[in-house]
Amino acid sequence: MPDHEIHINDDELAALEVVRQRQGLASIEQAAEWLVKSRLRKQSKNMTGRGRALYQVERKLK
Repeated sequence: MPDHEIHINDDELAALEVVRQRQGLASIEQAAEWLVKSRLRKQSKNMTGRGRALYQVERKLK
């Protein structure tokens, strides 16, 4: 996924650390990505009534 810098405070970092440990992820960045993807899946299901898989789309450079 494209890199986007986010600024988090200590409480948010602690919450991401809990998610990281519960999901068995290697980094805080993976925990943040997991949270974003899970929210997108949930919203997609609410809008369409169906679950959707999320895949990274690679850009083709000309």
